[in-house]
Amino acid sequence: MHITIDAIRNALDARTAVAASAAGAREAAVALTMAPDAGGRLSILFIKRAERAGDPWSGQMALPGGRRDRVDATLEDTARRETLEETGVDLLRGVRLGVLDDLRPQSRHLPPLVVRPYVFALTDQPPVTASDEVAFHLWEPVEGLLARRTEVSIELRGQTIVTPAYRVHDEIVWGMTERILTPFLERAVTGGNGR
Repeated sequence: MHITIDAIRNALDARTAVAASAAGAREAAVALTMAPDAGGRLSILFIKRAERAGDPWSGQMALPGGRRDRVDATLEDTARRETLEETGVDLLRGVRLGVLDDLRPQSRHLPPLVVRPYVFALTDQPPVTASDEVAFHLWEPVEGLLARRTEVSIELRGQTIVTPAYRVHDEIVWGMTERILTPFLERAVTGGNGR
């Protein structure tokens, strides 16, 4: 199955994203950014967050993004600014395909946030210049990714949890990033309703 930008845009247009709020929660946004590889296959840009003391997402695979700043007129501006700061990728070069449902962290140990995921497409894969917040990046083809969803055991604050995840190269994509990725793939790739 060949996945196209137009098919993804149509799938995202077919359903209105659900906004969320939470008392005292800060707003944040991430960018699910796609671009074709040399063979024309659409790929998603992932980053691995650098190990940083005090960062609850330290060392995790993620989508570029972060908390809304006073300079951001909208959450889309937040997604664009954070992506540029973290990866050097300018999303103004591309197009916004849609918005996914807002999410909140499921763990009481994480900061109170409401995260809005935006989906962008670029015409090609630009050079990535990772900031000191990013250990490395990778582009992963969209096709076949949903089939690689699995469950993994993760040590978290002295306990072992079993959680849905994706294996991307030698890395594990789990947590909020998995919760963004799965409904996107279900909706955009398979034509399902997502969750």
